[in-house]
Amino acid sequence: MRIVQISIILSLITTLSLNLFAQENKTHKTWNELLAKNVDDKGHVNYKGFIKDKEKFESYLSALEKEAPKENWTKDEKLAYWINVYNAYTVKLIIDNYPVKSIKDIGGNLYKINTAWDIKFINIEGEEYDLNNIEHGIIRKDFNEPRIHFAANCASASCPILRNEAYVASKLDAQLTDQARTFINDGIRNCVTKDKAKLSKLFKWYSGDFTKDQTLIEFINQFAETKIKETTPIDYLDYGWTLNE
Repeated sequence: MRIVQISIILSLITTLSLNLFAQENKTHKTWNELLAKNVDDKGHVNYKGFIKDKEKFESYLSALEKEAPKENWTKDEKLAYWINVYNAYTVKLIIDNYPVKSIKDIGGNLYKINTAWDIKFINIEGEEYDLNNIEHGIIRKDFNEPRIHFAANCASASCPILRNEAYVASKLDAQLTDQARTFINDGIRNCVTKDKAKLSKLFKWYSGDFTKDQTLIEFINQFAETKIKETTPIDYLDYGWTLNE
């Protein structure tokens, strides 16, 4: 009897896993295809390619707009959804204004008033959002996850790279860890040696997100190939806002 019960439980777990995998593939299949086609391994984005595939791209956005997270979704399902929303609509903002040299050339210069991140052009099930709403009002507010800063892409050279696959709940932890390692060790956006650390300004702007239960150096050392001493002085690199083409 016990063997039968275990067999039934394993069967249910397998079925649930397959259903989750199938749903993720269905929801993000188009986004995966577009990212694989138009983003290289270094995070360079072919915005002209997205424009060429605009009809397909808009169909993905339409699917996102009709499928906001439900109460019964897991935390990882919700987080993966909102990261994909942020990244997809950032691409939309760029291609709707293309050609443009920088995302900062879109909109005005008054932060939280009229910048590119304050344009309300995202409609999810009847609710209007801007990119600031998504990043700060949902992703940072509702999820205690500092690695999201390496996943949400701001279409700029100094940003962590746009991953060329969609984020999905079934492998979200591995994807976020990979993004953190890639960003911290790339030698351009962060320059880390045993005795010196020149870090991205992301770590300064959002220091509170990285230091809730640890020091910034302890956070960095989780992912850095070269470990930093606690006594190592930290400087911050200039942030490049040139478009990530």
